[in-house]
Amino acid sequence: MADPVKNENDGLKIEEAFQKLDAIAAKLEDKNTSLEDSFALYQQGMELLKYCNSRLDTVEKKMLQINEDGTFSEFQG
Repeated sequence: MADPVKNENDGLKIEEAFQKLDAIAAKLEDKNTSLEDSFALYQQGMELLKYCNSRLDTVEKKMLQINEDGTFSEFQG
């Protein structure tokens, strides 16, 4: 069985992903960016957003929750 295609964002820190998203947004706002480049940037941005959502979901699941008796346990969502 072939290895799944590795996403270019795998291993990227969430802060780095947000920085890349900021850079993409700035390029999309630039009037000199061509329509073709805008589509490519939009696609890159959407991939980064999916990656960020996935990473945030993982972090959320690891967060501690408070039990009814006031103790903490790992979130099992």
